[in-house]
Amino acid sequence: MAEFSKSAVTKETGIRHFFAAAGYSWGGFQRLLQEAAFRQELLFAAVSLILLIAVGASVGEIMIGIILFLGVFAVEAMNTAVEEVIDRISPEISNVGKHAKDLGSFAVFCVLAASGLYVLYVIGSHLLFR
Repeated sequence: MAEFSKSAVTKETGIRHFFAAAGYSWGGFQRLLQEAAFRQELLFAAVSLILLIAVGASVGEIMIGIILFLGVFAVEAMNTAVEEVIDRISPEISNVGKHAKDLGSFAVFCVLAASGLYVLYVIGSHLLFR
């Protein structure tokens, strides 16, 4: 039987793994900050949270808003990852690449719309039923 050689890359374990993973996440965040769409989504989240606080939203309502916006950020990160991979493996224009990018964009739109509708609902309910 043939022996399989171990990878030259060693995996971190324990607390080192935690710090390595945190470093990778920070790198992803820094990369995402280069995207205009992500910066706009951050601004939308900040303004929305300020408005929620201003209308007297409950802690629970604000937490749901934060969770929804974290979902927006996560889907935006995945969309950016898809775009990076498509651009790397298929720099020429192709239907498959276009479809992958369009689907990622639609996923971002859906979560962003859900977040926006939630914020409008909470703000509206606090302004109308005071």
